[in-house]
Amino acid sequence: MEKRTGLFANGIIWFGVAISVSEIEAGIEIGAAAARDSLWLPLVLGHILGGILLFFVGLIGARVRLNAMETTKSSFGKYGSKFFAALNTFQLLAWVAVLNAQGASALAGLNLPISFPLTCVILAALIAAWVYVGIRRSANVTTVVMAALTILLAILSVKLFGLDSSSATTAGNAATATALKFWNIFEISIAMPISWLPVISDYTKDAEKPVKATAISAIAYTFASLWMYIIGIEISGIGASNNIAQAILLAGLGLPGIIIVVLSTVTTNFLAANSAGESSKAIYSKINPKIAGVVVSFLSAALAISGIMEHYISFLYLIASVFAPMAAVLLVSFYFSKDRTESLGVWLWNIFAWLAGFIAYQVAEHFDSVFLGPTLLAVIVSAAFASVRVLSENKGDSRSSRE
Repeated sequence: MEKRTGLFANGIIWFGVAISVSEIEAGIEIGAAAARDSLWLPLVLGHILGGILLFFVGLIGARVRLNAMETTKSSFGKYGSKFFAALNTFQLLAWVAVLNAQGASALAGLNLPISFPLTCVILAALIAAWVYVGIRRSANVTTVVMAALTILLAILSVKLFGLDSSSATTAGNAATATALKFWNIFEISIAMPISWLPVISDYTKDAEKPVKATAISAIAYTFASLWMYIIGIEISGIGASNNIAQAILLAGLGLPGIIIVVLSTVTTNFLAANSAGESSKAIYSKINPKIAGVVVSFLSAALAISGIMEHYISFLYLIASVFAPMAAVLLVSFYFSKDRTESLGVWLWNIFAWLAGFIAYQVAEHFDSVFLGPTLLAVIVSAAFASVRVLSENKGDSRSSRE
């Protein structure tokens, strides 16, 4: 009998996904360029909506017992599924590289006697080792690591909130408060959970209790992600030059700070690298996902060293533009469509619906709309086009039943 994962294991996994330097960096980005009294609503709203999407997408994999990219086959067909699996593999490779670079930069700021390139390689080696060992065999280690990391981050949070905001930093924030408006903040907030939409089913597919495990996964991620964003926002206001390493030093955390950066980088990147292996398997079934995950880990070091971190926020927007409309079409097709024949007409229409959402995002990104942000617009457009087919299908079924 295949071993299933319990509720606690799924909660630990997705709590760990959110505990990362990248989430803190996103919080710093918001806190450094937005007025404090106007950022909380879009920040929380983005996370809640992102968490809801995570739940419903993850529940698909949990119910059909397929990994994230395999679940797209019924909606987009064999080649459509491979297309999204390829996109996901490349975005996860880039994502691991970004996280690797952010972790290495933070460690460099703590005055370690190791160069940035060597730090990237060491982090990649740790990630590769964890991927090779596997999530089930390392379950106990993961629990201990997450417990230690949670305690250390709680200490860091308390120390950061105990520091006074510098007047210079506050003035700087006020001067740039108009740089990020409601939908800008919302986009940076929802971009993180959306980046994990093409990943979550890789882990919920093995859940013993699909609904409860998926709910706990989404809630654990949402809570931890909000926590990391708040830490980042606090760092932007304490005179730490928007620098995680400087904030750790100001908080008086030396070795514990190093441990926080290393563990948070490795725990998040392990999931991303592991899922890159799962996606590569969806492209070509004979690929060993563990080996592919190890290869992705080391390739990420090369990308990190090349300077990918400079494009971090643009990268988040690109992920949202691809996978938000994909998720919308997948959700409509799975939860509302009765057609499980996987016909060519269904696949082509769904791909068209995804493309419409993708284009809508790209267009909306260049306009500061008061009414709707790019992600919500892309989701609504793709879901609307996908719904047209479902409604047509349901009308056809009702006519057939009357006849």
